[in-house]
Amino acid sequence: MYTILPYTKKKAKELGVQITPSRDPKKKIDVYENGEFLFSIGAAGMGDYPTYKRWQGKAVADQRRRLYHLRTQHAQIGSKGWYSKNLLW
Repeated sequence: MYTILPYTKKKAKELGVQITPSRDPKKKIDVYENGEFLFSIGAAGMGDYPTYKRWQGKAVADQRRRLYHLRTQHAQIGSKGWYSKNLLW
């Protein structure tokens, strides 16, 4: 099970959503807004910004984030990809 780190908790608070570890074993986080389930996001077993930062340091995490943002620059606001980008990266 994925451990939600303080970075992601802070981002969730900024976005006004609630997050919990996902019930789907293939995902990291379940996202809720006003108590209503929206999405399960983040592939379990894949890295994200706070995880890379813990494992390999800030420089590597910053580079991975830059590349992730290049790949997801067209994520529609409020979509699953947008929440992944804004909560995990």
